[in-house]
Amino acid sequence: MSTDPAPEPREPKPALVFDDPLDQQSSDDTDRGWGERPDGGSAADLKRFLDEKPPHHL
Repeated sequence: MSTDPAPEPREPKPALVFDDPLDQQSSDDTDRGWGERPDGGSAADLKRFLDEKPPHHL
């Protein structure tokens, strides 16, 4: 005789949201992820310049 194990409780499915997606800010609307770095002053700018300088400019 085989007995089926008791089914595990399922988590509720997320509700559908019908808001206007253009009202929300996307990650593309921010500077984060586009190469912008937090403001660190002129020392940070020099470090970034030296870090990103191509090898043939050494």
